[in-house]
Amino acid sequence: MSKFKNTEGYQIISDWLHSKGNEAFPFQEKTWAKFSTGHSGMVVAPTGYGKTFSVFLAVLTDYLNHPKKYAGKGIKLIWVSPLRSLAKDLQRAMQEVINEIGLDWLVETRNGDTPAKIKQRQARSMPEILIVTPETLHLLFAMKNHHRFFKNIQCIAVDEWHELLGSKRGVLTELSISYLQKFNAQLKIWGITATIGNLEEAMEVLIPYDIKKTSIQTKLKKKTEIETVFPDEIEVLPWAGHLGSKMVDKILPIINQAETALIFTNTRSQSEMWYQLILAGDPSLAGLIAIHHGSIDKNLREWIEDNLSSGRLKAVIATSSLDLGVDFKPVDTVIQIGSVKGAARFLQRAGRSGHSPFETSKIYFVPTHSLELIEISAIKEAVKQKVIEVRTPMVLTYDVLIQFLVTLAVGDGFREDEVKEIVERTHAFKYLSKEDWAWAFNFITQGGTALKRYEEYHKVEIQEDGLYKVTNRRIASLHRMNMGVIVSDVMMKVKFRSGGYIGMVEEYFISKMKIGDKFILAGRTLELLKIKDTIAYVKSSSGKAITPSWLGGRLPLSSDLSHFMRTKLADALQPAPKEKELKFLNPLLIRQDERSHIPKSDEFLVEMIKTRDGHHLFMYPFEGRLVHEIFASIIAYRISLIKPISFTIAMNDYGFELLSDQEIPLDEENLFKILSLENLMQDAVASVNATEMASRKFRDIAVISGLVLQNYYGKSKNYKSLQSSSGLIFRVFEDYEPNNLLLKQAYTEVFDQQFEEVRLKKAFNRIAHSKLIFKRATAFTPLSFPIKVDSLRASMSNEDLVKRIEKMQKLK
Repeated sequence: MSKFKNTEGYQIISDWLHSKGNEAFPFQEKTWAKFSTGHSGMVVAPTGYGKTFSVFLAVLTDYLNHPKKYAGKGIKLIWVSPLRSLAKDLQRAMQEVINEIGLDWLVETRNGDTPAKIKQRQARSMPEILIVTPETLHLLFAMKNHHRFFKNIQCIAVDEWHELLGSKRGVLTELSISYLQKFNAQLKIWGITATIGNLEEAMEVLIPYDIKKTSIQTKLKKKTEIETVFPDEIEVLPWAGHLGSKMVDKILPIINQAETALIFTNTRSQSEMWYQLILAGDPSLAGLIAIHHGSIDKNLREWIEDNLSSGRLKAVIATSSLDLGVDFKPVDTVIQIGSVKGAARFLQRAGRSGHSPFETSKIYFVPTHSLELIEISAIKEAVKQKVIEVRTPMVLTYDVLIQFLVTLAVGDGFREDEVKEIVERTHAFKYLSKEDWAWAFNFITQGGTALKRYEEYHKVEIQEDGLYKVTNRRIASLHRMNMGVIVSDVMMKVKFRSGGYIGMVEEYFISKMKIGDKFILAGRTLELLKIKDTIAYVKSSSGKAITPSWLGGRLPLSSDLSHFMRTKLADALQPAPKEKELKFLNPLLIRQDERSHIPKSDEFLVEMIKTRDGHHLFMYPFEGRLVHEIFASIIAYRISLIKPISFTIAMNDYGFELLSDQEIPLDEENLFKILSLENLMQDAVASVNATEMASRKFRDIAVISGLVLQNYYGKSKNYKSLQSSSGLIFRVFEDYEPNNLLLKQAYTEVFDQQFEEVRLKKAFNRIAHSKLIFKRATAFTPLSFPIKVDSLRASMSNEDLVKRIEKMQKLK
């Protein structure tokens, strides 16, 4: 280290830092020193400690020490960022440093928001530092003669790696890194991440190569203060969302005392609703608050980000669109509405306040119903015990592999041996068999066994010199239009009749609306005038309006948090619990104990309730909505083997309900058999239509692999058309090519992601070793009531739902 500190580069960077009144942290200097000796690695530090500068300044220092190594035009550093909103802020910060040091390097971004004119200029002359998303980087690989961009590349840095790990975007990143080593065998690879539970595995996935690598962690600890905002009174029979409007008066003083507040919600529809509630609560905030999420127009999002940075906005209501690495210095307060279902995401959002190292990050938690107070108590315990969720990497994602191969063939083409080595070096495809590889090449050139008669699937040609290439311009053009691995439901643009663009909503939402209906988007009340192709034309309006609901917005409850929730519920039985949240919940817990039972950590509670609606069976695994959906189906199937009986199923993150108009043949004797671990996955497959689930999962796989085109020369296929096209191919594969790897992948993803096979087995195993508590209650209990309300919400209007709930709450 002492030798490195004597270098010219280190002195220049150190002097610049001193001129700003700053000093490098030891972990930053260690990163610079390791970089200078040819190491790749992972930097792990809390939010606000300068993780970004540790790697960025390492590159600048190395350049100042070895300018000849960086000679020539083109990209020297590729910076991969998961969010577009991060890019602009990063670009500004990096360029400012470069200018102040006196270098002639240029930093630019390239993503879906970059104007075509800038992209064209970049294609002629790339900047020294390019900030991209994983998808944009692959689009560069699809360009002709793209080797000229990367011939002088020295480093690729992956920001917020924990956010990409565990997704197909992470697999795209792995493939990118392996491919870029083709241009520089000494390419340095650096990951930047917050703390995650499987840190060693995270580094091995990013850098699985036999090169010098290191993990650098700071010993500095970030202080986080978590403040729970309590309602005036406890909901003894709670239901999700009910507290919302009642909590506005509690939030307004927090906003007013803040310099700038970031208010996080978990869904876009929730952010739209809270924007309206806050504005109605304090109209003087008009013009001082804004709403930010992924469906809002790009120009409006950028305006909000700029005004958040400058401090002109008092508060911004946002979704996850702003919860990663964006440094808005005026933000000194974060408010989280509702549980984020995991400790890692909660801390990440908290870190948006008090962004500098020695400030305390302060976050206010606002429950949307009483039981979420148990969740915040569980999060506090997880933080205290330093338990952070793991991110499981994806492997053998054949749809991503197919897309990557076609991308390279669209660009400059490839030779089989060379690309095979590139692919097999990655963590995601290191177990790819010879048979799998042969299938992939047959698929991209011949469409596989089932589609070989259809020329549109013969995308890649093998030329006489052995080069694999896409020569058909139409195929190449359509491939570029459809690249990426984020497959959302078809979006419809929302425009004013006069032409102004507002944002997007999902097609299924608009399809339910009639002309003249009103809805809210970007904080505005809009009236639907007409629908043409994939555009909904509207005009400004006022009065009552509905808030769009975006599918897929619910966050899954992490397994670590579910463990702490069960523990906290058991702690609530103590005569005088220490936590304020559990003390506040005392009336609710007393009611639960009177009507039924509060399960201890080694107990499993089952409730049977009979009402005018029928016979209700409630179980409480506390494993999250996704696990409970399959759990409930298995229990319903096993009961139906005792007696043919049909059920309506409802669930939340705490438990699930089976409702029947017939008496449920369940007692303490057969309960053990119903909850048995024996034949679990066989019963899981038998209990649901696994083929239908796989067919729907196949829709995304078909889009990613290019079997079905979502975008087609300025138009997008609607959801029904996509499902129909992919469903047809799915059935063809089922009948004529059952060993098709994309078909197998669909079933694998159903088991891993929807069945959550590992977690499901753990839950049943835990229950098998727990004491079963079987209770018959005469009315809904505090634990069962929110599940019942969730089941009613889907079929009733809001006004009818409120009336029905009031009647249910009066039942003794």
